[in-house]
Amino acid sequence: MSASSSDLLREQFAFLVEIDRLKSIVRQSPIINRSRKENSAEHSWHLAMFALVLSRHAEGVDAMHVVKMLLLHNIVEIDAGDAPIHVAGTDPVLLAEAERRAAERIFGLLPAEQGRELLALWLEFEDAQTPSARFAKALDRLQPLLLNTLTDGGTWTENGVTEQQVLDRYGPTIERGSPLLWQEARARVRRYFQQSGNR
Repeated sequence: MSASSSDLLREQFAFLVEIDRLKSIVRQSPIINRSRKENSAEHSWHLAMFALVLSRHAEGVDAMHVVKMLLLHNIVEIDAGDAPIHVAGTDPVLLAEAERRAAERIFGLLPAEQGRELLALWLEFEDAQTPSARFAKALDRLQPLLLNTLTDGGTWTENGVTEQQVLDRYGPTIERGSPLLWQEARARVRRYFQQSGNR
Protein backbone atom coordinates (compact mmCIF):
# COMPACT_ATOMS: atom_id res chain seq x y z
CA MET A 1 0.00 0.00 0.00
CA SER A 2 1.39 3.40 -0.95
CA ALA A 3 1.80 6.22 1.56
CA SER A 4 -0.97 8.17 -0.14
CA SER A 5 -3.38 5.20 0.09
CA SER A 6 -2.46 4.79 3.74
CA ASP A 7 -3.16 8.48 4.42
CA LEU A 8 -6.46 8.26 2.56
CA LEU A 9 -7.60 5.28 4.60
CA ARG A 10 -6.49 6.86 7.86
CA GLU A 11 -8.62 9.93 7.15
CA GLN A 12 -11.61 7.86 6.02
CA PHE A 13 -11.41 5.65 9.11
CA ALA A 14 -11.18 8.76 11.31
CA PHE A 15 -14.44 10.01 9.80
CA LEU A 16 -16.16 6.63 10.11
CA VAL A 17 -15.11 6.33 13.75
CA GLU A 18 -16.28 9.88 14.48
CA ILE A 19 -19.77 9.35 13.06
CA ASP A 20 -20.30 6.39 15.39
CA ARG A 21 -21.06 9.11 17.94
CA LEU A 22 -24.36 9.76 16.13
CA LYS A 23 -25.67 6.56 17.75
CA SER A 24 -25.47 8.36 21.11
CA ILE A 25 -27.60 11.36 20.10
CA VAL A 26 -31.06 10.57 21.48
CA ARG A 27 -34.02 12.19 19.76
CA GLN A 28 -37.44 12.93 21.22
CA SER A 29 -39.33 10.51 18.97
CA PRO A 30 -40.17 7.13 20.49
CA ILE A 31 -39.71 4.01 18.42
CA ILE A 32 -43.00 2.35 17.49
CA ASN A 33 -42.89 -0.29 20.23
CA ARG A 34 -42.45 2.62 22.71
CA SER A 35 -39.64 0.88 24.59
CA ARG A 36 -37.27 3.86 24.15
CA LYS A 37 -36.48 6.95 22.08
CA GLU A 38 -34.77 6.58 18.73
CA ASN A 39 -31.25 7.88 18.18
CA SER A 40 -30.13 10.07 15.31
CA ALA A 41 -28.30 7.26 13.51
CA GLU A 42 -31.47 5.12 13.52
CA HIS A 43 -33.47 8.11 12.32
CA SER A 44 -31.10 8.62 9.38
CA TRP A 45 -31.23 4.94 8.43
CA HIS A 46 -35.03 4.94 8.62
CA LEU A 47 -35.22 8.03 6.42
CA ALA A 48 -32.92 6.42 3.84
CA MET A 49 -35.37 3.52 3.70
CA PHE A 50 -38.27 5.97 3.35
CA ALA A 51 -36.48 7.44 0.32
CA LEU A 52 -35.97 4.05 -1.32
CA VAL A 53 -39.58 3.04 -0.77
CA LEU A 54 -41.43 6.33 -1.35
CA SER A 55 -39.42 8.14 -4.05
CA ARG A 56 -41.98 7.27 -6.73
CA HIS A 57 -44.35 9.71 -5.00
CA ALA A 58 -42.27 12.77 -5.86
CA GLU A 59 -41.41 14.24 -9.24
CA GLY A 60 -37.88 14.79 -10.49
CA VAL A 61 -36.04 13.09 -7.65
CA ASP A 62 -33.08 10.75 -7.75
CA ALA A 63 -33.71 8.22 -4.97
CA MET A 64 -30.04 7.42 -4.38
CA HIS A 65 -29.18 11.11 -4.23
CA VAL A 66 -31.91 11.56 -1.61
CA VAL A 67 -30.57 8.56 0.33
CA LYS A 68 -27.11 10.14 0.44
CA MET A 69 -28.47 13.42 1.78
CA LEU A 70 -30.55 11.67 4.42
CA LEU A 71 -27.64 9.55 5.63
CA LEU A 72 -25.61 12.75 6.02
CA HIS A 73 -28.13 15.32 7.20
CA ASN A 74 -27.95 14.65 10.95
CA ILE A 75 -24.21 14.03 11.28
CA VAL A 76 -23.83 17.63 12.50
CA GLU A 77 -25.78 16.69 15.64
CA ILE A 78 -22.59 15.07 16.92
CA ASP A 79 -21.41 18.62 17.72
CA ALA A 80 -24.59 20.72 17.58
CA GLY A 81 -27.05 18.32 19.25
CA ASP A 82 -30.63 17.61 18.24
CA ALA A 83 -33.02 20.58 17.98
CA PRO A 84 -36.54 19.19 18.45
CA ILE A 85 -39.22 20.87 16.36
CA HIS A 86 -41.66 21.27 19.27
CA VAL A 87 -39.28 22.69 21.88
CA ALA A 88 -39.14 26.48 22.04
CA GLY A 89 -36.05 28.53 22.75
CA THR A 90 -33.71 27.43 19.96
CA ASP A 91 -32.28 30.40 18.07
CA PRO A 92 -32.37 29.31 14.40
CA VAL A 93 -29.46 31.57 13.41
CA LEU A 94 -27.20 30.28 16.18
CA LEU A 95 -28.25 26.71 15.44
CA ALA A 96 -27.48 27.13 11.72
CA GLU A 97 -24.04 28.53 12.56
CA ALA A 98 -23.30 25.68 14.98
CA GLU A 99 -24.41 23.09 12.44
CA ARG A 100 -22.31 24.69 9.69
CA ARG A 101 -19.21 24.60 11.92
CA ALA A 102 -19.97 20.98 12.78
CA ALA A 103 -20.35 20.05 9.11
CA GLU A 104 -17.05 21.68 8.21
CA ARG A 105 -15.23 19.95 11.08
CA ILE A 106 -16.69 16.48 10.61
CA PHE A 107 -16.59 16.33 6.80
CA GLY A 108 -13.15 17.94 7.06
CA LEU A 109 -11.87 14.70 8.60
CA LEU A 110 -12.16 13.08 5.18
CA PRO A 111 -9.72 13.46 2.28
CA ALA A 112 -10.31 16.94 0.86
CA GLU A 113 -12.19 16.01 -2.32
CA GLN A 114 -14.44 13.52 -0.57
CA GLY A 115 -15.06 15.94 2.29
CA ARG A 116 -16.10 18.69 -0.13
CA GLU A 117 -18.47 16.28 -1.91
CA LEU A 118 -20.24 15.29 1.31
CA LEU A 119 -20.36 18.86 2.57
CA ALA A 120 -22.01 19.88 -0.72
CA LEU A 121 -24.67 17.19 -0.22
CA TRP A 122 -25.30 18.41 3.33
CA LEU A 123 -25.61 22.01 2.11
CA GLU A 124 -27.99 20.94 -0.66
CA PHE A 125 -30.23 19.31 1.96
CA GLU A 126 -30.10 22.40 4.17
CA ASP A 127 -30.89 24.79 1.29
CA ALA A 128 -33.80 22.59 0.07
CA GLN A 129 -33.86 24.15 -3.41
CA THR A 130 -33.55 21.06 -5.60
CA PRO A 131 -36.42 18.56 -6.03
CA SER A 132 -34.34 15.86 -4.34
CA ALA A 133 -33.53 18.09 -1.37
CA ARG A 134 -37.15 19.18 -0.99
CA PHE A 135 -38.18 15.52 -0.97
CA ALA A 136 -35.47 14.69 1.57
CA LYS A 137 -36.75 17.50 3.82
CA ALA A 138 -40.30 16.20 3.39
CA LEU A 139 -39.26 12.74 4.55
CA ASP A 140 -37.43 14.26 7.53
CA ARG A 141 -40.80 15.68 8.63
CA LEU A 142 -42.88 12.68 7.57
CA GLN A 143 -41.01 10.04 9.59
CA PRO A 144 -41.53 11.60 13.05
CA LEU A 145 -45.12 12.46 12.11
CA LEU A 146 -45.76 8.79 11.33
CA LEU A 147 -44.08 7.71 14.59
CA ASN A 148 -46.22 10.12 16.58
CA THR A 149 -49.46 8.83 15.06
CA LEU A 150 -48.45 5.29 16.07
CA THR A 151 -47.30 6.04 19.64
CA ASP A 152 -50.28 7.80 21.24
CA GLY A 153 -49.03 11.16 20.05
CA GLY A 154 -45.39 10.70 21.06
CA THR A 155 -43.71 14.11 21.08
CA TRP A 156 -47.02 15.85 20.38
CA THR A 157 -48.48 14.60 23.66
CA GLU A 158 -45.28 15.30 25.60
CA ASN A 159 -45.18 18.90 24.35
CA GLY A 160 -48.91 19.70 24.26
CA VAL A 161 -48.93 20.12 20.47
CA THR A 162 -52.31 20.80 18.85
CA GLU A 163 -53.58 19.50 15.53
CA GLN A 164 -53.20 22.96 13.99
CA GLN A 165 -49.60 23.19 15.17
CA VAL A 166 -48.89 19.82 13.54
CA LEU A 167 -50.42 21.02 10.28
CA ASP A 168 -48.42 24.25 10.41
CA ARG A 169 -45.07 22.70 11.41
CA TYR A 170 -45.09 19.65 9.16
CA GLY A 171 -47.48 20.47 6.34
CA PRO A 172 -45.64 23.02 4.19
CA THR A 173 -42.37 21.05 4.17
CA ILE A 174 -43.99 17.70 3.37
CA GLU A 175 -46.34 19.14 0.76
CA ARG A 176 -43.48 20.98 -0.96
CA GLY A 177 -41.61 17.69 -1.36
CA SER A 178 -44.61 15.52 -2.22
CA PRO A 179 -48.25 16.66 -2.27
CA LEU A 180 -49.38 13.03 -2.33
CA LEU A 181 -47.42 12.16 0.82
CA TRP A 182 -48.84 15.21 2.57
CA GLN A 183 -52.38 14.16 1.61
CA GLU A 184 -51.84 10.79 3.30
CA ALA A 185 -49.98 12.30 6.27
CA ARG A 186 -52.72 14.87 6.84
CA ALA A 187 -55.37 12.13 6.88
CA ARG A 188 -53.34 10.25 9.50
CA VAL A 189 -52.99 13.39 11.60
CA ARG A 190 -56.74 14.03 11.43
CA ARG A 191 -57.52 10.44 12.42
CA TYR A 192 -55.10 10.56 15.34
CA PHE A 193 -56.51 13.79 16.79
CA GLN A 194 -60.12 12.66 16.26
CA GLN A 195 -59.46 9.40 18.09
CA SER A 196 -57.39 10.95 20.88
CA GLY A 197 -59.64 13.92 21.54
CA ASN A 198 -56.51 16.10 21.94
CA ARG A 199 -57.34 18.68 19.30
